[in-house]
Amino acid sequence: MREIKVGLLGLGTVGSGVLKMIQENGDKITNVTGQRITVKTALVRNPAKHEAVADSVTLTTDFAEILNDEEIDIAVELLGGLHPAEEYITALLKQHKHVVTANKDLIAAVGPRLAQLAHDNHCDLMYEASVAGGIPILRTIANSFSADQILEVKGIVNGTTNYILTQMAKQGLDYDTALKQAQELGFAEADPTNDVKGKDAAFKMVILSHFAFGTEVAVDELEIVGIDQLTKEDVAQASKLGYVVKLVGLAKVVNHGLFVEVAPTLVNQSHPLASINNENNAVMVTGQAVGDTLFYGPGAGGLPTANSVLSDITSTTKNLVLKTTGNSFNNFAQELGPADPKAVSFPYYLSLKMPDVPGQMQQLAGLMTQVGASFQQLVQTAAHQGHAHVVVITHAINQAQLAQLKELLDQSPTLSLQAAYKVLD
Repeated sequence: MREIKVGLLGLGTVGSGVLKMIQENGDKITNVTGQRITVKTALVRNPAKHEAVADSVTLTTDFAEILNDEEIDIAVELLGGLHPAEEYITALLKQHKHVVTANKDLIAAVGPRLAQLAHDNHCDLMYEASVAGGIPILRTIANSFSADQILEVKGIVNGTTNYILTQMAKQGLDYDTALKQAQELGFAEADPTNDVKGKDAAFKMVILSHFAFGTEVAVDELEIVGIDQLTKEDVAQASKLGYVVKLVGLAKVVNHGLFVEVAPTLVNQSHPLASINNENNAVMVTGQAVGDTLFYGPGAGGLPTANSVLSDITSTTKNLVLKTTGNSFNNFAQELGPADPKAVSFPYYLSLKMPDVPGQMQQLAGLMTQVGASFQQLVQTAAHQGHAHVVVITHAINQAQLAQLKELLDQSPTLSLQAAYKVLD
């Protein structure tokens, strides 16, 4: 039996969870892999904060101690962010060390380059924990869907925003109050920008798109809308219409083109994604053969994420034993261009403000007719200070029609579009 030694880059919530699981579940890991896995060294900023584990792990502030240690086979990067994580992983792969990371920002930005570097150096680069925390979605797509044609991947992949939206829907809180509550409970960072503006979810959709469709998509190519402009009035109105507002990441093939988006979405209360609450995540994969499958679980947290990291460590260990390291985590590749905006259609929820005077609804109907759109539902609330609030759910319209309608409403001297969210039935 060989001892596989691991170096941890970061000993925070997830790093501590990895260490704990290796120490407590060592017998099972050995049973599965045939090898004994131990953490030899951990890179930390302040060793004094980690005195509780100093007897079992060497603590260091010097990255070179892990990089140049020939006994360390696998390095686990849990620092987050682009730098110095990119430089560290690059150096580790060039030093022929296998790398496991949970860094979604990095994988979304430079994952293909790092994957090629890993391949060139006969190393494994694994990153299951970069998407949806404890849900083993990437390996499932890569392995269990390898023979099926995936048509669509959609889901709730950010726990912070899902917690906020749950509180807005169930407690009637406004956005600012729900965000503050999330921060107090540790579900949101002090600076929640990446979460609430949808960028964190976009990073994950880039990675999911690569696995599901074999196509590299850049974050700046996505349509990204966050929840920071969402009002409790729209959340309440959606509920009255039979919907729940969720931040949904969606990627689907439409006429041989790929459409990827992150945006607030009205999800029908009967839809499986509508019941995903608080900090939990869920990813729905639609295959041509298997149909809809749903993967649900905690999207963050020390031990759930550590479990995904351990999955990668054990997979890499098996590859070491079988001498099959250096294969890409995801081998599926194909070229898909962006989907034609005229081919991508959804019903839309439109929230509008207009003067409470005759003729305004006729004007709105005229603009809808001009772009070839029609009403599915229309609700007008009580007028306030001379203005009416009107909510429309359209029949399915394509992205080109939506863009044209937004432009016409923007030019209108009296009709003001407050929000436009797609509807998922």
